[in-house]
Amino acid sequence: MYLTCLLAGTVLLSCNNKKSNAEETKNETAVIEKRAVWTKDQANKWYGEQPWLVGANYYPSTAINQLEMWQEDTFDPKRIDQELGWAEGIGMNVMRVYLHDLLHKQDAEGLYKRMDTFLGIAAKHHIKILFVLFDSCWDPFPALGTQRAPKPHTHNSGWVQSPGQKVLQDSKEYPRLEQYVKQTVSKFRDDNRILGWDVWNEPDNMTGPSYEKVEIKNKAALILPLLKNVFAWARESNPSQPLTSGVWTGDWSEEAKMLPMHKMQIEQSDVISFHNYNTPADFEKVIRQLQRYGKPLLCTEYMARPNGSTFEGFLPIAKKYNVAMINWGLVDGKTQTKYAWDSWTKKYDAEPKVWFHEVFHTDGTPYIKAETDLIRNLTSEANKKN
Repeated sequence: MYLTCLLAGTVLLSCNNKKSNAEETKNETAVIEKRAVWTKDQANKWYGEQPWLVGANYYPSTAINQLEMWQEDTFDPKRIDQELGWAEGIGMNVMRVYLHDLLHKQDAEGLYKRMDTFLGIAAKHHIKILFVLFDSCWDPFPALGTQRAPKPHTHNSGWVQSPGQKVLQDSKEYPRLEQYVKQTVSKFRDDNRILGWDVWNEPDNMTGPSYEKVEIKNKAALILPLLKNVFAWARESNPSQPLTSGVWTGDWSEEAKMLPMHKMQIEQSDVISFHNYNTPADFEKVIRQLQRYGKPLLCTEYMARPNGSTFEGFLPIAKKYNVAMINWGLVDGKTQTKYAWDSWTKKYDAEPKVWFHEVFHTDGTPYIKAETDLIRNLTSEANKKN
């Protein structure tokens, strides 16, 4: 393994010749002096080297959640190859993809081999990956093994949190989470197929009507210090890729109105990421608010058609401000996110008249051809300029 020369704060790691297997293993697991949060100049230099980033949150249509996507028995590279080919065909060049701490606990080396296979498939389709390490959304009781079947007509009926509620409440489990973060980021810290690391998705999400009755009231209070540690653990692995965690709710108009969680997310992020499922006017408003930080902006979740969050409404605005865009969902499948969030409280007996998320039918035909034409045209125009 050849170590890449990386500037870590004021420490320059030297490049050495090929190491022995023992040294290689030691280097991969050792704690390296953590680098600082990227400056505006560092972040903007990195972003200037990227094309206009447009893509989707990705899980194969054959998987109901992160565990089913990655576990050995259900990992589906053939389907992944096919679906990422459809994405490439409309000009998408980035996918945001969720991992899970239990996958690392179950079989770290197996997970890494499958991640490498996945990254190879993505690279074949000229797609970079933004990996998500932890997630506070949906079912707080994840379990390895065979995953349950989808609940009919229900949005994300099998998606699971990472870490689960029991682990979150047990500080004795935190060293295992630290190992998961450090080993995973270290393993891939110089991999140019990886766009970056989204260290925690919507950390203070209390899951609304889906699981709020079983959520613990102090969830956000437990996560706040843990998330800061996760940033530190990931940064100690000295990744060449940026770290981020996206703000998704609240008032971001000025520092005084922001919650401690959201301030910390932005302070610790090398590049700024956020979610918006509202109107185009609101989307443009929050872009202007977040521009005060002077760093690249990545919208890592959007596109909920009935809400007014659409490709035709958002993408031209994003292109104007050079904001990276990653919508929720690519192919209709076991997550059933073509149904709205309200499918947890409202009964659906058939496919909704207007899909909430997703771009393609299971056979690869576009849900709305005008949308895929727009994505293809806008990305093609942007890439011609780069």
